[in-house]
Formats: sequence, structure tokens, C-alpha cells
Amino acid sequence: MTVTATPYHWPYDGKLDPSRTALLVIDMQTDFCGEGGYVERMGYDLSLTTRAIEPIRRLLERVREIPGFTVIHTREGHKPDLSDLPANKRWRSKQAGAEIGSEGPMGRILVRGEPGWEIIPPLSPIAGEPVIDKPGKGSFYATDLDLILSNRGITHLILTGITTDVCVHTTMREANDRGYECLILEDCTGATDFSNHKAALHMVTMQGGVFGSVSDSEKLLAALAMMEITTRRS
Repeated sequence: MTVTATPYHWPYDGKLDPSRTALLVIDMQTDFCGEGGYVERMGYDLSLTTRAIEPIRRLLERVREIPGFTVIHTREGHKPDLSDLPANKRWRSKQAGAEIGSEGPMGRILVRGEPGWEIIPPLSPIAGEPVIDKPGKGSFYATDLDLILSNRGITHLILTGITTDVCVHTTMREANDRGYECLILEDCTGATDFSNHKAALHMVTMQGGVFGSVSDSEKLLAALAMMEITTRRS
């Protein structure tokens, strides 16, 4: 049982097993896809990141019905005293017009505990879904994500969230180096520049799938429906 994907049907081993698979929902926070947040303060078009909300919501609704399927959320943000914020990252954000730690319409920008740092309500985690708080772009850096996945026997990752070219892509590269079999969903991701979104997805497909494979939520949902039918018949 596989998901129709490019450049290969996913997963490579032909075993779509919910008990070994995790859906990662990366950084669907107000700061990245809500009014008054970090991305809007930098002057970007919010529609490019909000595009992912509804497809992820539908996917979450379905995946949560499947026994054994793991859902993990991530949030990027820094401690209130900014002790985990590199000086150059703070400087770059200031040049972009949205200095991390400064006051904004949704509280201090990218600071843990502030309204802008929270995951948007349509995609809020439910009981039992781990939330990984990370200080950087990659979800494995300075977090216990790898430990959680290992303890749950997870070997396959489905990546969604924002932004495609930064936090999602960094996480996919980190996961690939750790041996995880990765799938990224085009309609469940978004970037502040659409050409970057497309380029990031194209990079995944190079060299026969150098980081994994690319699909979309409709193809994944179709595969999950077929898996359920096959399970009932067996």
C-alpha cells in the first residue's frame, strides 16, 4: 500500500503502516500565518502561508480517526529572556522590520507564551499529541523529537506546515540524515514566496528523491481510504 507521489510512490518499502508513521504539523502559529504576526509584520502576503490551513485541517481530522497514527506539532519561538536567541538571528529579524522579542499586535514576536507564538485554533493539538518547542528552524535541533519518534517506533514521516523552504525543508533534511522515510505534501505547505515553495519541493525530487517524495493531501487521503478497505477485507 503506497501513496501516489513524485519521484516515487511513498513509502519506498511499500508499507503504509500507521503505527510506524507520524504526521508532523510544523509551525502553524499565528506568527507565521495570522494577522499581526511575524510574517505579516515583515510585509509578506499571508495567503501564501494560510493556503496550508484547510488541507491540514482536513488531513488531521482523518488521521485522528486512525488507531496508532501519531500526530506531532512544532512551534518555533524563544525564551522570554531571549537567552536562546542567536545575536545574528535577532539582527536579521530587525533588518526585516520584525525584530524577534519586540512588541507587536500579537505580543512579543516569536516569544514563547505570547499569543503570536500559539498554534492557530483550527489546528490546535488535542490530548495526546506532542508539541515540540524549538528555538531554530529544524525540528530536531535542541529538541527531543528524535527521542519521541524512536520511543514510538516511528520510521516514516509525513511533513506539513510552514514555511516549505525554511522550517519544513530543514526538518526534512534533518530527518533524512537520521534515516526517516519522508513525504512532503504540496498543498499542506506554504512559503512567503511561491517560487521558493516550488523550488523547495523540486529539490526533494532530485536524484530519485534525495530527501524523500512529494505528494498532496488528496492522494494521501485516497491511500488511507484504500488501506482501511484492505484492512477490513483481511
